[in-house]
Amino acid sequence: MKQFPIAIAISAFLAACGTKPEVTQQDSTSIIPVKTMALQQHGGMQTIHASGQFTTDDEVYLSFKTGGIINSILVKEGDPVRRGQLLATLNLTEVNAQVQQASLAFEKAQRDYQRTNNLYKDSVATLEQLQNTKTALDLAQQQLASAKFNLSYSAIHATQDGFVLHKLANTGQVISPGTPVLQINGAQNAHWILRIGVSDAEWASVKKGDPATIATESAKGNSLPATVVRKSEGIDPQSGTFTIDVQLTGAKPTAIAAGMFGRCTIQTAAADTSGLWRIPYAALLDGNGSSGFVFVTNDNKTAHKVPVTVAGMEKDQVLISGGIETAAKLIISGSAYLKDQSPIRIIQ
Repeated sequence: MKQFPIAIAISAFLAACGTKPEVTQQDSTSIIPVKTMALQQHGGMQTIHASGQFTTDDEVYLSFKTGGIINSILVKEGDPVRRGQLLATLNLTEVNAQVQQASLAFEKAQRDYQRTNNLYKDSVATLEQLQNTKTALDLAQQQLASAKFNLSYSAIHATQDGFVLHKLANTGQVISPGTPVLQINGAQNAHWILRIGVSDAEWASVKKGDPATIATESAKGNSLPATVVRKSEGIDPQSGTFTIDVQLTGAKPTAIAAGMFGRCTIQTAAADTSGLWRIPYAALLDGNGSSGFVFVTNDNKTAHKVPVTVAGMEKDQVLISGGIETAAKLIISGSAYLKDQSPIRIIQ
């Protein structure tokens, strides 16, 4: 009778040990639901989006060869001009006086040379005196030619058919030689270009001849065909970008003017000929320049954090050039809650 409680206790202990559940599966609360996408390598094409201003490839600043007082400016901003048309003049009082002085000096040099030449024939003047007067005559002739040249460029004429873009001076203003007075372009005949700024990575991938399309609000949403015609060889210190000129290939729409803004899309072949992966922005973590991280999975059960190389950016996608070659699927949702080797559950 005394051993009965002990037997009961032993039996209860053994029963408890036999009925205790064994944890063989991972707690479901630690499995993170994620969304994935299949990884597909594309053929090395990159789309670049940029904006800029319209201009022509023959804009020119016009100025007077000589300084003086502006007598008249015969055009206003926006006026059409024809090649050879008179646009502005200087007060010619001073310039005409210089021409007259040079002309008088030339006439005197002619008389001196003729007189010395006659004396030399009579053996009165020496050869040296004849040569000196000949040199003085040549100098006077060149000074007269210079004065007449300055007179001809004391008026501004249109160098081409086009439009006046800017008037930079006014009548009665005293200006120095070479100071811009008018800016014109050959808009009626010239090639219109959209000058855009791009990053160094985009600049490296763009090639002359790459196709592009241009859109502006003034063109009623129509896409205008264009092509890349020029790349800058240095960075713009003001904007910190590289400049690319994209030229319209069709007829110039009447709704485009110099200085107007436009949006450009360039289709270019990437430098990596093996191709690229396009992934959503949300899938890239810790992006820093050309590097970052993504989460991938090969068994649909475990997430792996891998470093990737960023080749560029598009409107709504990131271009990846390396790091996910052996991955089966990319995790595009739920990455913020993951760590390397985290268990996952794929949801639709």
